[in-house]
Order: sequence, then C-alpha cells, then structure tokens
Amino acid sequence: MPTANHQADYAEIYSRSLRDPQGFWREQARQIPWIAEPQTVLDQDDNGVWRWFADGMLNSCFVALDQHVAHGRGDQTALIYDSPVTNTVEHFTYSQLLEKTATIAGGLVELGVTKGDVVIIYMPMVPETAAAMLACARIGAIHSVVFGGFAPKELAMRIDDASPKVVLAASCGIEVDRVIAYQPLLNEAIDLAEHKPEHVVMLQREQCEAALQAPRDIDWFAWERAASPADCVPVKATDPLYVLYTSGTTGKPKGIVRDNGGHAVALNYSMSAVYGVQTGDVYWAASDVGWVVGHSYIVYGPLFAGCTTILYEGKPVKTPDAGAFWRVLAEHRVKSFFVAPTAFRAMRKEDPSCELLSQYDISSLQYQFVAGERLDPPTYHWLKEHLDVPVIDHWWQTETGWSICANMAGIELLESKAGSCTLPAPGWDLRVLDADGKELGPNQEGAIVIKAPLPPSAFPTVWRDHQRYEDSYWSDYPGFYLTGDGGYRDEDGYVFVMGRTDDVINVAGHRLSTGRIEEVVAEHPAVAECAVVGIADAEKGQVPVGLVLMKDGITQDFDALQDELVQAVRGAVGPIANFKRAIVVPRLPKTRSGKILRQVIRKMIDGEPYTVPSTIDDPAIVDELLETLTAQGWMQ
Repeated sequence: MPTANHQADYAEIYSRSLRDPQGFWREQARQIPWIAEPQTVLDQDDNGVWRWFADGMLNSCFVALDQHVAHGRGDQTALIYDSPVTNTVEHFTYSQLLEKTATIAGGLVELGVTKGDVVIIYMPMVPETAAAMLACARIGAIHSVVFGGFAPKELAMRIDDASPKVVLAASCGIEVDRVIAYQPLLNEAIDLAEHKPEHVVMLQREQCEAALQAPRDIDWFAWERAASPADCVPVKATDPLYVLYTSGTTGKPKGIVRDNGGHAVALNYSMSAVYGVQTGDVYWAASDVGWVVGHSYIVYGPLFAGCTTILYEGKPVKTPDAGAFWRVLAEHRVKSFFVAPTAFRAMRKEDPSCELLSQYDISSLQYQFVAGERLDPPTYHWLKEHLDVPVIDHWWQTETGWSICANMAGIELLESKAGSCTLPAPGWDLRVLDADGKELGPNQEGAIVIKAPLPPSAFPTVWRDHQRYEDSYWSDYPGFYLTGDGGYRDEDGYVFVMGRTDDVINVAGHRLSTGRIEEVVAEHPAVAECAVVGIADAEKGQVPVGLVLMKDGITQDFDALQDELVQAVRGAVGPIANFKRAIVVPRLPKTRSGKILRQVIRKMIDGEPYTVPSTIDDPAIVDELLETLTAQGWMQ
C-alpha cells in the first residue's frame, strides 16, 4: 500500500484536476508559448464534444523547436538517430533540426500544401520522418503517418480516407537483415485508391533505390536542396495536428484526430509529471513513429519539453543481440526509458539471466516505463530483479495520446504492484462499470470507462466520421468514454487492466479474463511468453487454451509441462477456469507494436474465417503457427 505522504500528494493533485479542471489545465497551458493565449479553457463544440483552449492560437512546431532556439538552447542535442541496421549514429541540435524542418516545410509549400491539407508520411525510422511531421505542423498541414511497409490495400484505404495532397515516402525500410522496398507497395496502393495524390516525394536510401515516375515522383534530396525555409503558421488550438489510423472492427480503419492545443499542453505536462524529465534530459521511447507512442514520445513530447529524444532504427534483439537496448541506454546516457513489454520478453527469452547487461553502464537510467500492452508479472519481476530503478507500468491508448493511468515519477512515486498500472493520471475520471452501467466495487472486474470531459489531448472525433466516434466510444455508457479495456480496481484504488473486453471468455457461464490465466502460465520458469485464448467448446461454450514459447536453452517434457501449467492455473484461478490444454509454439503472431493477435489465433483454432492484419510483424508466423496447430491436432 502507498505511504500516507505519497498518497496525500497524489490525491491532492488528482482531486483538484477533477474538482477544478479549468483551473488545473489553465496552469499547465501557461507552460507553453502561445501566439494568442486562450481565454476560454473548456467549452463544447457544435457536436457537443468538450474542447480545450478553443480560442487559443499556437504552432506545434514552434513549441517543439523554435522556442528552444530562441531561448539560447540551439546547440543542445534535440535528436539522436541511432540505427544499428545501417551502423549509423547522428546527432541533430535544435538549430539543425529546426533548419531541416523549416526547409522541408518550404518544400511542401512549393508543392501547394497549405493549412488544413493532409500529407501522408510513409517512411521508416529516419531523421527525415520526424522532420516531416514537424514540417507539416509548421505550415498548419495535417500529417497522417502510415507505418512503413503497410500492405497496399490498407494503405489505399488510408489514402482514400485522408485524401492527401502529397505523400512523403522512403524507398525502403530495414527489418534486421531484411530490406523491404516501399515503392512497389506505395505504387500499388495509389493504383487501388480512388484518390490520387498530386506528388510523391521519395527519400532514396542506398539499400534499395526506387525508380521514380515523373512528373508525380520527386527526388527528396533535390527537392530539399531547392526549397526555401517556411515560417510557422498560426493555427487554432482545436485545429487538427494529425490523423492516426487504428484498426476498426468493421475492417475500415478509424482516423483518430489529434488537435494542436490540448496535445501540446498535455504532452508537455506529461514529460515532467509522468516521466520525470526536464529540459536537457535524454529521453528514449523505443517505438516507431507509425504508432501513437512515436508521435507522442519520440517526436512531440520530448521536444516540447526541451529534451533530447532518440530515434532508434533497430530491434531489441538481433541488432546485434539481446543487449541492444542496454547499449543505447549506456551510450546516450538515457534518464527515462519507455518500451513495450514484448521487447523485454524477447530479450528475456534470448538472455534469461540478463548476462549482457553487465557489459554496459546504465547508471544514467532513473526510470523504466512500459506500456502498449499489459505488463505481465513475470516480466515485471524479471525487470525488478535486474534493474535498480523503478519499473513503471502505465496505460494509455491511441485515442488518448498520453497516460490514462501511471505511477507518476514527476509527482510522487507510489508503491508499485505487479500487474497494475497504478492510479489514474490527473484529469482522468476513471470508473469500472458492469453491463448495466453500475459502478463496481474493489476487485470486481468490468468495463473501464472515463467520465466526460476527457482531459486535453484526448481525441475529439474520428476523421470525417463523427457518428462513428459517438457509436464506437460513447453510446454504450452515455457520458462515459468506453476504453474497450476491461479490468478492476483493488482496495487501494489501483487499476488492473486485464485486456480488451473481447478477450474475456465465457466458460460455462463464468466470465474469465484471459489476462489472469496468462499471468499464471507466464510465471512458470520454463515459459518465456504465452498467449491464452478462448476457443469454442460444445459443453462449456468456451474453454481457455495456452500457447507458450519456451526460454532458450530449456528443455522439458511437454506432458509434464502441460500438467504443471494446468495445476498452476487450477490453484491460482480455480477449477472454474477449465484450463486443460497447452501447446509449445515457436513464435506468436504479433503486430509491429507487439500486441499478440489473439483473435486471429482463436479464429484459426475454431476454424472460422480470419484476416491477417497488415500490422503483423511477420506474416510467415501465421503459416508457421497453422502448421504447428495442425500437426498437433488442434484444428477444429
């Protein structure tokens, strides 16, 4: 349980944020440079959506770059490009990044891009990608970053929905030792799309040069050299900064809209309050700019706060080994590090005793953050065993843009609990409700929702489809944002997010969280990683089955392992779970952001039609898994 002093400090700040949201966020808004400071802190728009700082004017690129140069910090390193796949490390000062960004912005202006136009960015983790995002913000254009290497059909849907005037692209991406050519994918996507962008600006990489198609395609380097720098364009706080697409249940991607003002205020606040960093500190989010983490905490958040941010083009393993992250932390003297748990599970699988850590001095590290998926207790305990810093699980979503729950390093560090993302961050009025909308008590699992108004940075709509915004997020519990995640709060109020609500299975009328069963399976000393899914059962409705990856170097009789896992689940969850089967698999299908494709696995076993999403890390894993399941007689 948290100490009384810590709880009082957190409680006071959190309580005030709900009691006086306008006063609380007005104070935070004063920490960023406005062109016209907002007089109205919170109001509702024509759709009835609560909006922050509606009469304020600013420019997000100015907040990220120009203000720091103006304050004499132009020589400070703004961005470190660390690319083990190309054996490259480059440092960009704030002045250098500003110059590059302003020039790219000028190039966009010369292509006819103006305030409110959309630019799709289809690029890998290179410095030009971050500069392109900031360049769009500089001229008031709306960027939509699509993960480099996305399949043509998925990219085409985004092109049609966003209607970009220009696409900024690179010739290829690099996945460990594999080069992925982007231009064939992009060309096919444009052929499939009804909307045709006027121009494609192509960044040629030496690993795979693209054949340009004049007059549509333009060479990036020649374009950048010929461009004149552009100044910042004032935009309203409620004007869109970017659109970021997430997968939708209907198959049509949802364009999550982020505004300029609330985004700048919330992210600037979060850098100190959540992550415990200040101007000049080195901060690293090991993600990709194709995801919201890359938007919030590779590009915008650290630069808003005047930090040094790291753009890493590599993997946690195989670039060159499971010590890759320790090398980056040591070499660049990182203070606060944020990564998805799946990265540490991959490292733990290849280096179970964390022997490679001893080769590096990571004494600069003060906070280890994880998010993107649930931090399973075994991974939490492995990190606690090997890192002499707080291990902080925090929870947020593409839709929110920053933490809903966190153990806030910059306010007071509370006692951590394995499996919990601690307590709601200021502004998030979190509740756990049953199917009838009744608030549940401690340790009762239900739907996690947030009472309106949502704090700054939360999305105000779905791009060009506000009805979908209302239907998907607000219709189930009127007045409450439906997160889509299920979980509970314990007697101390700590939040435990157990997974998406569609990962809840119904075993003989009893609703069980697959996340809880996964906790138990993952605790077995031979298991590196696991996924539990509910499959169809004629008698029980659904029953859970476990897919497990073994730690490297460990051999164990499968029948004995399965018996041990069954008994462990029986003891921890109870016979009600009806967990009786497990299988060892070589790999688990995941998205590039590390989320296990549980619904694909479930449908595969149940013999239902399934679609492999374009976000999958390696499509070959699905075929590999199908062969394993068939050989073991699992296919129904």
